[in-house]
Amino acid sequence: MSATDLSNSALVTTNPILQCGGLPDFSRIRPEQAEPAISALLIEARALIERLSAPDTPATWSDFVVPLASGLDRLAWAWGVVGHLHSVQDETPWRSAYNALLPEVSRFYSALGQNQALFEKYKAIFARADFRTLKAEEQRVVTNAIRNFRLSGAELPDADKPRFMAIQEELSSLAAKFSENLLDATNAFTLSLTNEADLAGLPPEAIAAARDAASQAGKEGWQFGLQAPSYLPFMQYAENRALRERLYRAYATRASEFADSGSLPAWNNAPLLENMLRLRQEEAALLGYKNFAEVSLVDKMAASVEEVLAFLHDMSARAKPYAERDIETLRDFAAKELDIPDLQPWDIPFASEKLKAARYAFSEQEVRRYFSEPKVMAGLFRVVEQLFGIHIQADTAPAWDEAVRFYRLQAQSGECIGHFYVDLYARQNKRGGAWMDSAVSRSRTEQGLQTPVAYLVCNFSKPVGGKAATFTHDEAQTLFHEAGHALHHLLTRIDTAGVSGIDGVEWDAVELPSQFMENFCWEWEVVREMSAHVETGEPLPRDLFDRMLAARNFQSGMAMARQLEFALFDMRLHADFLPGKDDPFALWQAVRREVAVFPLPEWHRFPNSFAHIFGGGYAAGYYSYEWAEVLSADAYAAFEEAGNPLDVATGTRFLAEILAVGGSRPALDSFLAFRGRPPSPEALLRHKGMQGAMIE
Repeated sequence: MSATDLSNSALVTTNPILQCGGLPDFSRIRPEQAEPAISALLIEARALIERLSAPDTPATWSDFVVPLASGLDRLAWAWGVVGHLHSVQDETPWRSAYNALLPEVSRFYSALGQNQALFEKYKAIFARADFRTLKAEEQRVVTNAIRNFRLSGAELPDADKPRFMAIQEELSSLAAKFSENLLDATNAFTLSLTNEADLAGLPPEAIAAARDAASQAGKEGWQFGLQAPSYLPFMQYAENRALRERLYRAYATRASEFADSGSLPAWNNAPLLENMLRLRQEEAALLGYKNFAEVSLVDKMAASVEEVLAFLHDMSARAKPYAERDIETLRDFAAKELDIPDLQPWDIPFASEKLKAARYAFSEQEVRRYFSEPKVMAGLFRVVEQLFGIHIQADTAPAWDEAVRFYRLQAQSGECIGHFYVDLYARQNKRGGAWMDSAVSRSRTEQGLQTPVAYLVCNFSKPVGGKAATFTHDEAQTLFHEAGHALHHLLTRIDTAGVSGIDGVEWDAVELPSQFMENFCWEWEVVREMSAHVETGEPLPRDLFDRMLAARNFQSGMAMARQLEFALFDMRLHADFLPGKDDPFALWQAVRREVAVFPLPEWHRFPNSFAHIFGGGYAAGYYSYEWAEVLSADAYAAFEEAGNPLDVATGTRFLAEILAVGGSRPALDSFLAFRGRPPSPEALLRHKGMQGAMIE
C-alpha cells in the first residue's frame, strides 16, 4: 500500500485506525484492523523519511522538522490506539494483534533513531547562524532530538547498529511479555469461599463484590482474587489469619516459579527480568556508558547516579527512624490487643487497620461510604475549575467499555481546550494499577490547532447492587493524582509538537503535578464538598475528617521506607549489578537490609511483579516518585503560604509556570519561575511529620 493510498477516504472509512488524528472511533476499531493499518502507516512513514532525508531537503524548521513531526504523528496516533486497547482490553485478539506488530514497530523506531541523514539535518539546524531566532520551544525540540539520536545509537559504528536495533526490539517484546505474565498470573488465582464464617470482619461492600464475582464465575458463595479492589480489603479486614496468609502468598509469588500462586511455569518473569537487565547493560556499553542508569539519567533532572543515590540514602536516613517506630508500635499492638505475638507480613494490613481504628476511632470502610464516585468526581472538577479558570462538562464519544466516561475542557470563553476519557473500574482484561496516557498531543498543524486528549485509567471497585461506586480516601487521592497528569497534558499552551503537555518533560519531574493534586484531598474546604454518605446523603462529619487528618501520617515512615526500598533497588539494579553474575533477588534482600524494617519470607518474589521498571518506563527512574514529591510538596507550600488552598492567584501562576509550559523548558527552570528559588525538602518532611529527622 502506498502513501497515496492512505489519503483515500474510503480506506479510512473501512479502517478507522487510519483516521490518524482526533478522537479515535472506538465503536468501530477491531483487532483485525491493526495489522493492515499499522503496516500501511509504516510504509508511509518510511517514504516520508526517505524524502526528508534527501540532500535537496533544506535543513530548516519549516522544511524539515515540521513535516517530519507531522508525518510521524500519524503512525504514533495509530500505534497509541493499538497500545491503549492492548492495556485496557488485554484479551487474546488484542494481545495477538499488538504482539504481532510490536517487533516491526520497534524496528522502525530503532532505525529512525539511528538514521544518520536525519541526525545530520538536526545538527545542521543547530549549527545554523539563525538557530537562536527560533522560538525557545522550537530550539528545545531540536536539542532534544539531537540528544535522542545519540541515545538511540545514531553515532555508533555501522557494524554495531544492527545489534543495537535488535536489543531495542527484544526489550520491547520482553516488557510486553512481562506485563502480560503478571496480568495472567494475577487473574489466574482465586480464593473461593462457601463458609460464611470465613467472611468475618469483612465490610458489606467487599462481601457484596465477592458474591458478585462468584456469581459471574458461575460459582456459589464468594470469590476473592489478587486484583487490588478484591485483595486489599481482604488483607485489611478478614479475621481468618490462615486465609490472609494464603492470599498474601499468592500475591507475593505472582509470575514466579511457585505453582501454588496459580502461576504457570510459562508466566515466570524471573528469566525475563534477568534478560532485560543483560540487554540494558549491553545497550549502555554500546553507547559508551558504564551502566544503564547513566543512560537513563541523560534526559532527567538528576545529574548523576551518585546524586540520585545520595538523595535516596539521605531520605532513607530521615525516614528509617520513623519506620522503625511504626513497626514496633504495630508489633506491640498486635501482641497485646490482637493476640498476634508473631506479627507476619500477612498480618500487617489487618493489624494496621485495627490500630488506626483504635487510635483514631475510624476505619477506612467507614470513610469510604462518604466518598461516592459522583461526589468525588464533582469535587475534583470543582477544584480544577476554581484553580485554573476552566470548565469541565460531560461529553459523548465512542469508548472501549460501556463504563468509560468522556469529558470536555473549555476555556471561560467557551473555546475547547481538550478532552479526556475516564476508565475507573477494574476488569479481568485490564492491566492493573492507575495511569494517564496521551491519546492526542496539542500542536498547531496546517489544518489548525490540534487540541489534546488524555486517557485517565484506574482500577477501582465497580458499582454493586445498583448503588454508586464508593472510593477509599486513598483511591480518591489516586484519582486526583492521575488527574494531575492529565492536567499537565491538557492545559499546555505550547503549540509545538514534542514539547507540549507532558511531552519532553524530564521523567523525574513528570510526577510533580500529579503528586501536587493529591494534597487537595486533605483540605476540609475541598473534602466537605466532595463527600456525602452514599445511603443517607449526610455530609462527612467534621470530627471524622479531623480524625482522618490526625491519621494522615499514620505509618508514613513505613510508607516512605517502602518507596525508597523500591527506588534504591531499581537504581542499584541498573548501576552496580552484573547481569549473569549477580542475583537480582539477593540484591533486593541487600537493599531491604539497609532500608526496610520488617523481614519478608524467602519465597517472596517482588522483583517478578515490579512492572514499573520491567513493564513500564521507570527503569533506573523509580526514584522519580520521591524526587518529584520534594518538588510537589514545595510547590503546594506556595498555596499554604497564600493562606488558601484554592487561591486563584497562586493557581494561575502554577498553571502559567508549570502546567502550561510543558516540556518547552527545563523542569528546574519552571520550578524556579513558580517558586522563585530552588526546591527544598522542608515542606515534604513537614507534610509527613518528619521534621525531627533532619540531618545536618
